[in-house]
Amino acid sequence: MKYWLSICFIVALILPAQAQMTATGNFVRDNYQKTEYKVSMRDGTKLHTTVYAPKDASATKQYPFLMQRTCYSVAPYGPDAYPAQLGPSETLMRNKFIFVYQDVRGRWNSEGTWTNMTPNLPDPPAAPAKKGRKAASATAGKASAGSPDESSDTYDTIEWLLKNVPNNNGRVGQWGISYPGFYTAASLPDAHPALKAASPQAPVSDFFFDDFHHNGAFIQAYLFTFPVFGIQHSGPTTKAWYNDGFIETGTKDGFQFQYDLGPLKNVDKYYKDNFYWQETVNHPNYDEFWQKRSILPALKTVRPAVMTVGGWFDAEDLYGPLNIYKTIEKNNPNTYNTLVMGPFGHGRWSRETGHTLHSNVYFGDSIATFYQRNIEAKFFTHFLKGAGDGKTGLPEAYLFNTGRNEWKQFDKWPAAEAQTKPYFLNPDGKLTEASASGTGFSEFVSDPMKPVPYTEDNTTMLGFTPFNYMSEDQRFASRRPDVLTFQTDVLTEDLTLGGEIMAKLKVSTTGTDADWVVKLIDVYPPDEPNHAYMPNKNIVLGNYQQMVRSESMRGRFRNSFEKPEPFKAGEVTDVNFRLQDVLHTFKKGHRMMIQVQSTWFPLIDRNPQTYVDNIFKADEKDFQKATHRVYGNSVIEVQVLK
Repeated sequence: MKYWLSICFIVALILPAQAQMTATGNFVRDNYQKTEYKVSMRDGTKLHTTVYAPKDASATKQYPFLMQRTCYSVAPYGPDAYPAQLGPSETLMRNKFIFVYQDVRGRWNSEGTWTNMTPNLPDPPAAPAKKGRKAASATAGKASAGSPDESSDTYDTIEWLLKNVPNNNGRVGQWGISYPGFYTAASLPDAHPALKAASPQAPVSDFFFDDFHHNGAFIQAYLFTFPVFGIQHSGPTTKAWYNDGFIETGTKDGFQFQYDLGPLKNVDKYYKDNFYWQETVNHPNYDEFWQKRSILPALKTVRPAVMTVGGWFDAEDLYGPLNIYKTIEKNNPNTYNTLVMGPFGHGRWSRETGHTLHSNVYFGDSIATFYQRNIEAKFFTHFLKGAGDGKTGLPEAYLFNTGRNEWKQFDKWPAAEAQTKPYFLNPDGKLTEASASGTGFSEFVSDPMKPVPYTEDNTTMLGFTPFNYMSEDQRFASRRPDVLTFQTDVLTEDLTLGGEIMAKLKVSTTGTDADWVVKLIDVYPPDEPNHAYMPNKNIVLGNYQQMVRSESMRGRFRNSFEKPEPFKAGEVTDVNFRLQDVLHTFKKGHRMMIQVQSTWFPLIDRNPQTYVDNIFKADEKDFQKATHRVYGNSVIEVQVLK
């Protein structure tokens, strides 16, 4: 069974504007004129660019541009084929902008060679200022203007649009979700002066910490995505060229298929010619290959206004939005830079579902519409049509509290008033503010041949990417002997965690390598009633263990992601790593729980627990049981808001 159809999920979810028009006389056809162009970059490469201009645009009624650059196709192609919606939302579509969609180089109907996470290219020391490199024209620049990157391609596109699309007001905005979010962030270094507002949404920032890896652990749940990202096409095309690269599974049981694959070296029989798989296999550490693909170091001297958007339950890109926001804030203190985080999975703020749920958890109604109308539309309208002076009326951080189910506004994130508080993992299973003796410990046997599943829903393990596990009930895991649980007493008052989370584990193992997974969980009271919109009628919310935040750490990288090292068997060792931020109130009558485990399959690949140079090339014999200990002076540091 081929699971390439899950690609349609990406197109429908992340790029709703690309859906084919199904009804005659829809708003887009009635109000916009579509034109397709081949826009030359400075090196002569032509990028397919589609422009939807309001029909009432004129010399006295000018509109700003709102652009998306994507590797996922700007379909529908053809001058008479119109999508059902334009832009990030219906609100912005009806308010009218000149909407621009572009296939990035090497993808779909554009020329050039595709690369994942195109490295940002700084000028050589002897070169003129980078502004000059970005400003060089396609005809005069060529190689002498510097090699192209996503910043220069965006710059050249904007320059062309300003000169060739009539009745524009000289201002440009850019947005994108997921990979298009990366392209939005990548436009920020050395940005064109006309780029006034950018909104990276669920942006990828670094493939060693986002999407394909978490702290160096390979996200095996992404296995089925590699044909989309690792097969080149011979030239511009409007048809998917990678369909033959998808794996025939022969089953709908995702766990069993992934398990039966055995060591990751066996994936080569499917992806021997997949260039991105081969790059991943041959770069198991955070070497120059990955480092230069991170957009974070390039986010200096950012001039456009930025609104970074993410979802608290985004299983793909939670690291990206939080770290892009924080990096811009640190490096560019005078830039308009804001953060929005809602109770959403990946990109789900782009469409309204009415009742807003993630897994079995209900957060309220019409939350996406609130965001689109009261946050996103305000941002783009102010900077592209309004005063553009930064007085948007929006806060520095607009964040949803996933325990109270309400939006909160902050003038700084993490909040200045947040207080760091430690919670210790006591050997008696208690989670307390007081440390136990460092000699006491909890232990479990970790068997890579009997890994802990990351979800109970096997059918989702063959999808394009994971989704529901980010808030899923964890009772199935906490009842296993190879998952340690630590929980507080029943809370006598509300406890709000708001900010960063740091795991500082003291561990030992009888093996020479190990992964460490830490999960922060909200344990509901026994009498918690089911809400009216339960998607799974077999779940009861009494004693529900809602995952609030989780993260994995490949132990070999505990001291350096560039230079891995084995554990010494039996030696107490520090393993410190950060979980992503949180804003969640644990209500009175609930408990806070921490779970610790070493397998999380097939979300992450299995660690052999015998140190090998490259886990992607490990043999079956390398996978061994090991006994892991977590000592009582291990601590989870959280930030608490009063």
